Amino acid sequence: MLKYTTYDIVFQEFPDEVTLAVNLSLCPNGCPGCHSAYLQGDLGEELTATRLRALIDSYDGSITCVALMGGDNDPQAVIDLLSEVRRHYGDRLHTGWYSGRTWQPDPATLAQALNYLKLGPYVARLGALDSPHTNQRFYRVEADGSLSDLTSRFTK
Repeated sequence: MLKYTTYDIVFQEFPDEVTLAVNLSLCPNGCPGCHSAYLQGDLGEELTATRLRALIDSYDGSITCVALMGGDNDPQAVIDLLSEVRRHYGDRLHTGWYSGRTWQPDPATLAQALNYLKLGPYVARLGALDSPHTNQRFYRVEADGSLSDLTSRFTK
């Protein structure tokens, strides 16, 4: 089950996109120095497909991307929910996922659900995506499920 706490329109997390970013709780990663440690708790309300569509529709064409920030407690639910977004909105709306894990689903699953994928736990000494030393990676998911590394777009 996915639970969300807050959402916002963001401009930096997904290059060239105006993104509805939905913050998910129940994060199991426990990264030391996490900037959103409160998301490790059991907070918020369940994020269903109906609720996510209502959030998306409330922005009536002013967003180009919807992203789930977290969800590592239930990766299959993330994939299922973003696949539903892709089916419902088609090419009109891109999808993305910020995950703190290092694994990734199979290519066919990625291509079905995502346009963007950020992977990797936050490691304070290495920094976030904007650090040239980061362990985190940001990818564009290609139509065949392969990944194009766009991490350099964040480096200061």
